[in-house]
Amino acid sequence: MSDFFADEPEQAAPAPHPGSRRRRPSPLILTLVVMALLLIGFSLFTGIWTEKLWFSSVGYGDVFSKLFWTRIAMFIGFGLLMAVIVAGNIWIAFRIRPVFRPNSLEQANLDRYREVITPIRKPVLIGTGLIFGVFAGASAAGQWRTFLMWRHRESFGKTDAYFHKDIGFYVFTLPWMHWLIDFLMTAVVIGLIATVLVHYVYGGIRLQSRTDRISGPAQAQISVLLGVLVLLKGADYYFDRFDLTSDSGPLITGMTYARDHAMLPSKNILMVIAVICALLFFANVFRRTWMLPSVGLALFALSAILLGMLWPSLVQRFQVKPDEPDKESSYIAKNITATREAFSLDDSTVTQYDAVPTLEEAKLAADAGSLPGIRLLDPSLVSSTFDQLQQLRGYYSVPTVLDVDRYTVGGQERDMVVAARELHLDGLPEGQKKWANEHTVYTHGYGMIAAYGNQRDANDKPVTNNNGEPVWAEKDLPPQGVLTEDNAPDGYRNQIYFGENSPSYSIVGKAPSGKDVELDIPQGSGEPGSSQTSTYTGKDGVSVGSLFNRLLYATKFGEPNFVLSSRVNENSKVLYDRSPRKRVEKVAPWLTVDNDALPAVVNGKIVWIMDGYTTTDKYPLAQKKSLQEMVSDSITPRSPYATLPTDNINYMRNAVKATVDAYDGTVTLYAWDDKDPILKAWEGIFPDVVKPKSAIPDELLQHFRYPEDLYKVQRNMLGEYHVLDPKTFYEGNDRWEIPEDPNTSTRTQPPYRLSVSPVAGAKPVFSLTSVYVPAKKQNLAAFMSVGADAADPSTYGKFQILRLPDTNQVAGPSQIANQFSNDPKVAEQLRIFKQNDAKVVYGNLLTLPLGGGMLYTQPLYTLREGGSGNYPVLRYVLVSFGDEVGIGSTLAQAIQDVLGEVTTPVTPNPDGGGTGGTGGTGGTGGTGSTLPKDALVLLQQADQKFRDADKALKAGNLEGYASLINQGRALVNRALEAGQKTPSAQSTPGQ
Repeated sequence: MSDFFADEPEQAAPAPHPGSRRRRPSPLILTLVVMALLLIGFSLFTGIWTEKLWFSSVGYGDVFSKLFWTRIAMFIGFGLLMAVIVAGNIWIAFRIRPVFRPNSLEQANLDRYREVITPIRKPVLIGTGLIFGVFAGASAAGQWRTFLMWRHRESFGKTDAYFHKDIGFYVFTLPWMHWLIDFLMTAVVIGLIATVLVHYVYGGIRLQSRTDRISGPAQAQISVLLGVLVLLKGADYYFDRFDLTSDSGPLITGMTYARDHAMLPSKNILMVIAVICALLFFANVFRRTWMLPSVGLALFALSAILLGMLWPSLVQRFQVKPDEPDKESSYIAKNITATREAFSLDDSTVTQYDAVPTLEEAKLAADAGSLPGIRLLDPSLVSSTFDQLQQLRGYYSVPTVLDVDRYTVGGQERDMVVAARELHLDGLPEGQKKWANEHTVYTHGYGMIAAYGNQRDANDKPVTNNNGEPVWAEKDLPPQGVLTEDNAPDGYRNQIYFGENSPSYSIVGKAPSGKDVELDIPQGSGEPGSSQTSTYTGKDGVSVGSLFNRLLYATKFGEPNFVLSSRVNENSKVLYDRSPRKRVEKVAPWLTVDNDALPAVVNGKIVWIMDGYTTTDKYPLAQKKSLQEMVSDSITPRSPYATLPTDNINYMRNAVKATVDAYDGTVTLYAWDDKDPILKAWEGIFPDVVKPKSAIPDELLQHFRYPEDLYKVQRNMLGEYHVLDPKTFYEGNDRWEIPEDPNTSTRTQPPYRLSVSPVAGAKPVFSLTSVYVPAKKQNLAAFMSVGADAADPSTYGKFQILRLPDTNQVAGPSQIANQFSNDPKVAEQLRIFKQNDAKVVYGNLLTLPLGGGMLYTQPLYTLREGGSGNYPVLRYVLVSFGDEVGIGSTLAQAIQDVLGEVTTPVTPNPDGGGTGGTGGTGGTGGTGSTLPKDALVLLQQADQKFRDADKALKAGNLEGYASLINQGRALVNRALEAGQKTPSAQSTPGQ
């Protein structure tokens, strides 16, 4: 570059006027500029260094180092590449500029620009390279995910159906190749524009000249750049061919007839044309004629229009449309197969379910085990009830939507609605909203709150006279209940420093006097007359004892009290980024983290449990859909995934289960789907960050659940992809939709967690459940559930899809809700509340297969005055089966209302006749014969069991009812076997 940097001999700077004085920048302006640069630099340094301190405090310093140095390396590497391409072409263009320029008006006008540029050509060259290099480097640094996945790519062990390449090529390699080619094409285009400008300014390009408009050297340089650009476009066409397997269209994602028979050949042809055009441009370096390159470029552009746009359109219109079902059949079949594989739906099957319209007691008895698992508390409604009855102080709160979990109580697993009692600084009295209080005293929440999901106590007895309020399993301060007694006998650490509603930052540690200042239990709720305080001693937190760290965090949070307040001393730590979801996203930025964090008591600690997903939009032939739209419903109308760069996904795996310790913020990642190739790639990038699945403690495994957002995505896909026949899929006459929520008609119904028997008489399984309606209709089409108990591998992740008959219509959720609101019995019971201006609120409408049909249950709440505001209390339970509607203060009473007069199950008696129902079971069997003595004793015992079961049902003890019915049946079967084995029972009447 010596020629470029050398002094220009042909130009001389004009001598200054004798009386003139060169203006110098004002010292004040220079000072302000320097100070501004220092502040900007210190702010950037603060952001980077505090991030490093945060990652080190949580034990993931290697993650920060990997991310930081990868970004820096890509910034420098690709920034330099862009700078070299742009600045290098500017230097070459200047070096090969014409020495002599013909006199012309154009050149006379350009002399003024040359006079300005030439003296400052060095800083112009360096500045231009730096500017484009910085922008290019910043763009490259943002592609760290794409680069790292390519560097650590894995094999899927499967190939696509058209190019027969491993799926890992599409997921890991193809995105990086596309970005790399796009980057190089951008660099060449910018270099070409800069080259043309330099040649024009310095006379290499003369637009007003009649001959020799472009000098030979300029023509050679421009030809090389155009040749490289067209060659890169040819490479782009080569990789574009593989994108046909993931391109979206009006019918399906992936290859279609028109793409296979028109777009793919056109890209192959255009790729060859691009290579030929590139060779013509390279040849122009020596031939010095624009005729052939110009003709080639024109033909290339025309071919791109005809082959790339017009030909596929004509094939689609005249070949495909007239016979589309047959033309697209094989492509639809491959799309169905790939979609079901990509979303883990390939093992799901649809079972026909003939829903009977009448509930019979005998069939109810077979499924009675499911009844206690029907959750009556609505987690989306009872938040204010939890708040009013258990917050105890205004600065505590629970989430708007609560969680459903399982705990073992008295040896039995019970469904519970749970919440963490978190800090709510907005609830502080105005006089206490001071910096010291908000950031050094009120630093954490305290304890868990839990209520039984079915309004039955720890002994599984129905609760009476509780005014519809929740039946608490864990309550009060200090917390007490079955979570403490049965699941943490030695108690559990109650402080919640890391939660979904934690303050932006808190300063923890002892005061300079050595006293504890962080409030645990407020005055009046622990020992009478005093408040209980403590000091955080957890691992997480960045020390702010030094003046340097105080300055850093004063800058980060814009708070001078970090430096001025005595509450910040050598004992102090600062806690921030405290949301469990955000913490997992920071230590594993490659994960898509589920929106729902579950608080659970495990091994004497409160931990937050979350699910992490790996996703991509490059799985070949699988259908793409918006993740945000698929997971949105009436409870989460706006998904947190809205800002993700890959919202349209066609692959999803629950790769990781994550936990965050509510006390010390420890983040732990466990591999869950350890066969996922994307997870394996990230484990190669960040070794030792994800622990193996075998490291999951058994106590923690009991609380792992099937992730809700994954289930929402799968149910959305299954609405179409339960259809396996391509012709039926194309016709679209068997598509299912997620019904609207009867309580929020503009949003879809969310899935519900409850225990369901997969088949009649089987043990109930903790499940995620949902229903479908036919497209554009309201009647029920299907019921779907998936085993959600991760501790039970025999049921976890197993789908149950029950298809309702097409011959008789079963009412859907909206129709049932309308049935409830118009039922005379229901209206009569609610009249007294409406007359007293009480608001009636309908809870979640649950659906489950029971008694050979579909049972709907819905809790009904009323709002009443209590404490400082209104909160809903459970008043009634509504039940629908077929055309019958029942209402009762308990589920058992509502079912009795549907059944009418509950009769004793059919049983034989010693006199040879049935005791009720339609006839005896066993006994004389209508022949007049008498059973032997041992069989009669068994039948008498069975009869008593059935009578006890009848009493248990009337008392609301559904589990007792189910158990007694099963015991009675077993006795009847034994009696029948005894009668068949005894010859005298068939030949000797009266014996």
